[in-house]
Amino acid sequence: MDEIINKVGQSGLIQLDLEELRPIGDRVFFDLAPCLFMGLALKEKDFRAYIQAHDWTQYQSKHVAVGCSVDAIIPTWAYMLVGIHLAPFATTTVFGTLADLEKSLYAKVLHSMDVEPFRDGRVVIKGCSKESVPTDVYVQISTKFQPIVKSLFFGEPCSTVPLYKQKKTV
Repeated sequence: MDEIINKVGQSGLIQLDLEELRPIGDRVFFDLAPCLFMGLALKEKDFRAYIQAHDWTQYQSKHVAVGCSVDAIIPTWAYMLVGIHLAPFATTTVFGTLADLEKSLYAKVLHSMDVEPFRDGRVVIKGCSKESVPTDVYVQISTKFQPIVKSLFFGEPCSTVPLYKQKKTV
């Protein structure tokens, strides 16, 4: 009987699953829309009263995106004031949507990522994940890895799409 050989295991490919880099924690959207006067504009006095009465502890250890789900007149200081009140509780606070928040969280991870274990490697960036990974993260990791890897692929080790191969020097 012939022995079954794991050719993928012997290929020397290093798989990177970006989902494993995803920071843990709940993501929430702080929407300023409920604070608007007639759904159009923010009134400072009413907004400050809302800020004072709001239970900020509900954001403890959460990643928070601050924005407005409707097109309205909102001064920049209003977002800043929300950020100040979130600061003692939220792990992360960004202006924008939940998608913007996710990109920001991954950007921090990628910025501090040690690339040395991947140096001169044949790296496969895993393509499928349970949690959605923003396309921007794939672009960022490819530009971060391109100068240091021997080759870069996308997909699964058994079925990859080649993206980059280091030119051989003489």
